[in-house]
Amino acid sequence: MTASSFARLGVSWIVVACAAVVILLLSVAWVRPALAACKRASSTGIGAVAFFYGANVQAERFEPFDTVVIEPDSGFDPRAHTAHCPNWYAYVSVGEVTKERAYYAQMPKTWFAGSNAAWSSTVVDQSASGWPAFFVDQIIKPLWERGYRGFFLDTLDSYQLVAKTDAERMQQQAGIGAVLRELKARYPQARLILNRGFEILPQVHDQVAAVAFESLFGRWDQANQRYDEVPGNDREWLLAQAREIHERYSLPVISIDYCPPEDEACRRQIVQKISTLGIVPYVADGGLQTIGMSHSIIKDAEPLTKVSLTR
Repeated sequence: MTASSFARLGVSWIVVACAAVVILLLSVAWVRPALAACKRASSTGIGAVAFFYGANVQAERFEPFDTVVIEPDSGFDPRAHTAHCPNWYAYVSVGEVTKERAYYAQMPKTWFAGSNAAWSSTVVDQSASGWPAFFVDQIIKPLWERGYRGFFLDTLDSYQLVAKTDAERMQQQAGIGAVLRELKARYPQARLILNRGFEILPQVHDQVAAVAFESLFGRWDQANQRYDEVPGNDREWLLAQAREIHERYSLPVISIDYCPPEDEACRRQIVQKISTLGIVPYVADGGLQTIGMSHSIIKDAEPLTKVSLTR
């Protein structure tokens, strides 16, 4: 454009054009760091994880993490925080339901197989006809529409509270498999993290992004409301599960451990112990009501090697 052309536009247009250029440059300056930061996650797509079930989700405080699991009933809107780095996962209970959930009243009472007194919840019969479709329509679909693309599936072992024979356990496991297949059939892009569910992995491992378990070193005793150290035998059993998941399915493994929220030394020590084993760590309070500790940036987990732990 020549000088005479600018003259024809007038001074006001020149000012507007210059302002637009400045705004564009500033926008790029702001966006580029966010885009770069969001690429921190490892090739597993999990990276540094956090689990937070508190009511007040302050998105900016989770920027050091790559994957954050939150309680969707908190009212948090992941669509309003796409500039922040974490991939937002919604907590979803598969094996149990509480009366506080909006969908509880819509569930036929014939689907209720028992109770879990420690958490004041009801165990759901995974073999119930119509349960997989209900789970996707009434639980996953509303969350998907709210912007969630990842789901942390909890209480996958709760059927063991009510299934007493091998045949009953196999029936419940088949039901959970049907739930996950229905979910992925409807939402193929959904990313799933399982909490335990070791028995169903052979039939669903290709549907999940990672497997988590709780309490490798520090645990929370819900019934007695106290923190405890994990017995050596329990830890070795979990490590055997972790090795199999790594070796057979090449999936990242996450350990969620617990320390008193004021004990930072405990959290740091356990994070280091878990990381050394090639497992993705997260350590927080027993109710996951505070922001705990992982790694700001965590490298891909190395395959687990044989470790010797002191009993």
